[in-house]
Parts: sequence; structure tokens; C-alpha cells
Amino acid sequence: MSVKIVPGETKIGWIGVGVMGSSMCGHLIDKGFSATVYTRTKGKADGLLAKGAAWADTPKAVAEQSDVVFAIVGFPSDVREVMLGTDGALAGSKAGNVLVDMTTSEPSLAVEIAAAAAAQGVTSIDAPVSGGDVGAREARLSIMIGGDKGVVDALQPCWEAMGKTIVYQGEAGAGQHTKMVNQTLIATNMIGVCEALLYAHRAGLDLETVMQSVGSGAAGSWSLANLGPRIIDNNFDPGFFVEHFIKDMGIALDEAKRMNLSLPGLALAHQLYLALQAQGHGRDGTHALQLALASLSGIDWKGR
Repeated sequence: MSVKIVPGETKIGWIGVGVMGSSMCGHLIDKGFSATVYTRTKGKADGLLAKGAAWADTPKAVAEQSDVVFAIVGFPSDVREVMLGTDGALAGSKAGNVLVDMTTSEPSLAVEIAAAAAAQGVTSIDAPVSGGDVGAREARLSIMIGGDKGVVDALQPCWEAMGKTIVYQGEAGAGQHTKMVNQTLIATNMIGVCEALLYAHRAGLDLETVMQSVGSGAAGSWSLANLGPRIIDNNFDPGFFVEHFIKDMGIALDEAKRMNLSLPGLALAHQLYLALQAQGHGRDGTHALQLALASLSGIDWKGR
């Protein structure tokens, strides 16, 4: 399918204005795209409306006013509703339109949406992202993309407005599978980050000094560099919600089971995060795992 994307001419739609979506849509507006937005809580869109975005009452109404519709929502059930529901984006799309789901969701659902869209002459792209609130705010996201290669290439001005690492992974669903690889890496790495800081704490070390030594060597990681300081500051505000990470790990474990894979490290991380959620931290950031692990050793975590 031939698609031309031009700032100032191409009309975009945006569904889902959360921790990341607001920044991502804002970058597109800053690049000259006119935007129509929808989110369940209208007040969350105030910043985008102030930047010139228009409001729509449903995802369908967003699509009716747009050439390309982006969505980043919470769970696969939300994706299904905003894309395939009676008032979903596909219902408001016309032939030649493009739907882009940037939610971390099920690979099988990405394939289903792509097939339903194609039946209407619409292209659906799955493009989950990694980088959290900081990456979204700084337009440095890693974007993992599945779908029609020609349409993906045409969307390059949009990808570049939101991300730094933009990689085409294959046909529909390939972006979501790649995101499962990403989440599997993060899950066990986060256990290491939290356990290491607990060790340093119990040993009586200065945590910031420890970070200086270990952060730039072989033990360094994005999670340690970006979330380690938040853990030390006892700041567990979400860059990415615990409850959404649990959803992601559940998807990865389901896919692993389907592929006859045993992933015991991921399964352990999933169980630890379920414990964290049960302790009331489902809406905290993923680095709040520190609190659940600290409790296992009788530590009342106060950071530094």
C-alpha cells in the first residue's frame, strides 16, 4: 500500500494519553502534525489540547478525522476495544488509513487486527516501545515494528519524532514478539538491580558511591542507571506500572508455553511482581520490586 506522510498535511489521531502517550503525541504535534486525541479521562489530554490538538469522544471519531491513528493503552482487552470495538478506530477508518498500536500486547492480537484491517483496505502496524517515561519525554524510545514494510518506511517521520532506535522486525506480530524479548531481559535484570542495592545497604555501604563503581562497568544496565537512583531516593513513581509489567510477563510466559520453552527466570520474576502487586504496589513503577525483596529480609526500605 502506498502511503505518504507529511507534517502539516497528514492528520494523525492519538488514543491513550498516559505516562508515555502524552509525550509521544506531543512530539508529533511539535513536528507539525495536526492531531485528534481520545483518552478515557479527558483531563489527561489537557496539555495536548493546549498545544492545539482536537478532542474526539470515541476512538471511532478519532479515526474519522485522521489518516494515521496511533494507540498506546493498557491491556490487550483495551487494545481490542479501541481498535476492533463498535466504537473502535477500525470502525471509523476508510481505505488507505493506517492504524498503529504502540501498546505492549499479544502478538496474536496484532495479527488479528492486521487481518481485520486489511479486509477494509486499512493497514495495521504493531510498534511497541521501550524506554519508559524518560524515553518518551526525551524522544529516545526504542520502537520495535511489525507489519507492511512499505507503510512502516513511510511512517519514518513519525517514528523519528518519538524514538531513537527504530527497527523493522518483520510481518504483523513481529514487533510484539520483539517486545516480549525486551521484557524478559528487563524482568530478571530488575531482580539483580534490587538485590544488589539490598546487599550494599545491608553491608553498610554508601549506595551512591557504589553506583559510581558498578554503573559504568560490566554490571551496568539501563535499569541500574535510570532506576537505581530512584530506588536510592525511595522514589517509586511510575515510569512504567507494575500491573502493566505483570501483564507483559504473562503474555511472554503464555507465548513461551505455546513454543514449548521453559523460562524459569521469567517465571520467578512474574511471581515476585505478583507479590509486589498484592502488597498494594500495582500502580507504582517497576523498580518498586525493591520493596517486595526488602521485605523478604525484614528490611524497611528507606533508601539512603
